[in-house]
Amino acid sequence: MNTFELSYNALMSSNVSEKIELTNRLYELCQNNELHYKEGFSIKEIESPGRPDKPNLVRFQNVPKRDNSDIGMIKTIHAICHIEFNAINLALDAVYRFRDMPDKFYQDWIRVAFEEAKHFSLINQYLNDLNYKYGDFDAHNGLWVMTFETGYDVLSRMALVPRVLEARGLDVTRNIQNRFVVSKFNKMVDILDIIFQDEIGHVKIGNYWFNTLCKERDLEPLIIFEKLIKKHIGTKLRGPFNIEARKLADFSKAELEYLQAS
Repeated sequence: MNTFELSYNALMSSNVSEKIELTNRLYELCQNNELHYKEGFSIKEIESPGRPDKPNLVRFQNVPKRDNSDIGMIKTIHAICHIEFNAINLALDAVYRFRDMPDKFYQDWIRVAFEEAKHFSLINQYLNDLNYKYGDFDAHNGLWVMTFETGYDVLSRMALVPRVLEARGLDVTRNIQNRFVVSKFNKMVDILDIIFQDEIGHVKIGNYWFNTLCKERDLEPLIIFEKLIKKHIGTKLRGPFNIEARKLADFSKAELEYLQAS
């Protein structure tokens, strides 16, 4: 089974159910040791992965406001659902795009894609239970933009997507849960617990590969991380940061001190 062709097919599928099915199938083949990671398959620049016609993508500044009203909370649920859908594509692109990596790299990111698909399905089902569906509200494309911009190098991707964008989820989840606890949508608290625990593992995987690549290239991790932040984001990262969760995800003491000094 050609890992790169299968991951590309899942990445480019615009049908939600099919994308989930293809991602789950990729994980099943991986678990059964039926994948090979050395076959050739063309690498294409992908400005937009497969996604349904809705949600309509708008600039971040134009994303609908999300207050603590019922509709505001539903918009928050939808926003998280959109993040998890994008996260499937982020993981699949890591599998598809970067070649000549150890088998473990592909196995790790296939597992991440599978778990992101699980997260999306949990939230999407809850939206359906509330008589809404994925695509009912506008969303932004920030996660994919960073993925596209770091497609030139696996180290840059590992530095910025799992360790910045996904790690941000570790920082904000507890506050979001606190909003849901006192609402009639408190089922989201348990769903977010599942996501939070899995996301620690995803960020940890990003840290592992970032540090492994830094070691292979004889680069000092904190120096190259700061350079990439300046190149792609332009400003220092803003807190607050969930230091305990980031420790569990294997951020170094030096990195945590750097973040807290930002």
